[in-house]
Amino acid sequence: MREEFVAVGDVELCYEVIGEPDRPTILLIMGLGLSMDWWRDDFCDALVDRGFRVVRFDNRDVGRSTHLGGRGMGAWGFLTRRARPVYTLGDMADDAAGLLAHLDAAAHVVGASLGAMVAQEVAIRHPDRTLSLTSIMGRPGDRRTGKTHPRLVAEFLRRPGADPVEDLVASFRRIGSAGRTPEDDEDVRVTARRAFARETGAGGDRQLAACVGERDRTADLGALTCPTLVIHGDRDRIIRPSGGRATAAAVPGAELLEVPGMGHDLARSTWPAVLDGVERVVTRTRA
Repeated sequence: MREEFVAVGDVELCYEVIGEPDRPTILLIMGLGLSMDWWRDDFCDALVDRGFRVVRFDNRDVGRSTHLGGRGMGAWGFLTRRARPVYTLGDMADDAAGLLAHLDAAAHVVGASLGAMVAQEVAIRHPDRTLSLTSIMGRPGDRRTGKTHPRLVAEFLRRPGADPVEDLVASFRRIGSAGRTPEDDEDVRVTARRAFARETGAGGDRQLAACVGERDRTADLGALTCPTLVIHGDRDRIIRPSGGRATAAAVPGAELLEVPGMGHDLARSTWPAVLDGVERVVTRTRA
């Protein structure tokens, strides 16, 4: 795997392509403040083994992609839900579509958490680049569904301690799936160290402002014609399951897959359901 770069408008995106060029393309969009490293190598390899070409990339403001200026969202803004975003989720979706245009590809678009909301915007704004949509741990932006449980709000306000890697391990244990294993904890350690080594700035607060300032996509989701899969965990307290249910209800013909015990993470125990689901929605596209 080799990192490459492409200019899309005013930003430069860092991306990787895994797999053969003649295979169907899956575009992976990661969540808030997380680089493409969090689409773990083993997960990407499992998709390649199922016959796909995988494209993963650093969203703007994370990893080695362009880090922008301007104020992000502080604690008071998050608590009062008063967002003054430097950019929107639509802008982030245009980045993703620009990457696909550079690759001359349409893709099966898969997003997790904030990445799910960006993936929805890709499908809405760029239907010619979207073969199917898989929204994982997302919501439609209606401000009624998919709210964070009050006890988990502190996760967005907490500052890293002396050991940010172990802080992340502890955070994923608080927000993650039931039965997380030592292997899952080690995944976090390995991925976090790799991601921190690649990080060139700090832009998660600006992404958070874009997320809090999201628009209601319900009506536009209702106009989608691409096969759609919505995956959500019944244990998710960061974006509660009502967000997934509302997303699936908005998209005509969407499949809703609620994974028992899944929280707001992609623990290895969830991979079979997620991988099978992605393969299933691709099969619907071919049909």
